[in-house]
Formats: sequence, structure tokens, C-alpha cells
Amino acid sequence: MSQLWQARFFTTVNHLRDLPGTQVPEIAFAGRSNAGKSTAINVLCNQKKLAFASKTPGRTQHINYFSIGGAHVGQHRKDETRVDEIRGLLVDLPGYGYAEVSGNAKLHWQALLGDYVQRRAQLAALVLIVDSRRPFTELDIQMLEWFAPTGKPIHCILTKSDKLNRNDATNALRQAQTILASYVMEDGSPCPFTVQLFSALKRTGLDEATDRIETLLGLNLPAPEQAAPDLPDAPQAADDAAQA
Repeated sequence: MSQLWQARFFTTVNHLRDLPGTQVPEIAFAGRSNAGKSTAINVLCNQKKLAFASKTPGRTQHINYFSIGGAHVGQHRKDETRVDEIRGLLVDLPGYGYAEVSGNAKLHWQALLGDYVQRRAQLAALVLIVDSRRPFTELDIQMLEWFAPTGKPIHCILTKSDKLNRNDATNALRQAQTILASYVMEDGSPCPFTVQLFSALKRTGLDEATDRIETLLGLNLPAPEQAAPDLPDAPQAADDAAQA
């Protein structure tokens, strides 16, 4: 069973100052509104409504966190999670590029997204969601330009691939590889990236995406063991009796 199936809602924030103080790796999902980001997260986590998919694209204006690992605290507080047992966090970033969103909201999102992907130390990698039927948009490119210099891995998921024939799917994959290969880190070396085709409807590429995300989060590594409690020394009298 995929460890991503453990995902549960953790918290939501609208300002960088409210980001959680957790120190576990985070994987952020970014993409244009209506590219299939929420659907991809839900399929990967084997849940129907974990990530909110609005009927009006662009409505989600917050950064939503989902935890992997961490037992619930108490029987009546199912939304509360043992922070010390969380192994990783999935981060659903606001969708970008929808025309009906107000100008002020767009500016807020741009500042929020840009600062988060460039400065968040806990961010281990970016999952960029792109509709396979459409070329990379200007805002997809902006996201890459923000994130690539960090040198952290990018995994690009080309969604809705079931709507393409084999030739078009191959071309979409090749185009994405060419675009991603053009980005370099601050030291000039190539930015680490992987890219794949994906279909939530047909579940094409699901295993590949799951394996990649679990690897980037370090979920394929053994869980850290908690230190064994210190035991009191045996009384001296008991030692003497044993030697007698």
C-alpha cells in the first residue's frame, strides 16, 4: 500500500508567517488552475476529497498542508495529528492563471508562491502539474524560474494524457523534457528534473508518480526509531546477592 494513502489534512495558511514550524520534508504541488492538480493529489492519496477541487477554478487562495504519518491524538479530535510522528508533508499550492481572479488576489498569490518556493528550507522538491494537451504557460515558466535556482528536484506530471494519442503524448513528453532541461541552478549546472505522463481517469503513471514522490519525501527510508528509555541501575544489594 502506498504511504501517500495515509495523507490527512494538517493545516491551511494564507501568509508566510503562518507556515508550520515542522522540520520534516515538504513536497509542493503547483500548477495552473484547471490543470488537474487537486485531482492528481486525490488519486495519489487514494481519497476523493482530500484536496479541494472547486467547480470555479482559481477559488482556492490558501496553501493547504497534508501530513503523512502521525497518529491521531484522542478519539474525538480526528483533525489533530501527532506532529512528532509526521514523516512528510504534501503541500497544495494555490492554482494560478485563472482570469476571473481579482488583480489584488493575483498579486498576493504571486508573492506568496514566489517566496514560499524560493525560501522555504523544508521544501524538498516541487511537483509541477501541467495539462499535457497545452504547452507550458507563462506562469508555469515563472514557477520554474523561481524554483530551479534552488537546485532542488522538480518532478513534472503531465496530466490528462488519456486525451492524447500515442504520437501526441510522445511529443508532449519530449517538449516538457526540452523545457525542463533548459533550466540551471545558481552554479550553472543542470537543474535535476524528471517528467512523466499521467491520467487520473485511466490511472496511467500512478505507480511512477507515487514512487517518485515517496522517494523525494524519503518515505522509502526506514522510519526513525525513537530512543529507548533509560532504565534505572539495579540496586547494589541485588548485585551483591547475585555474586554470593
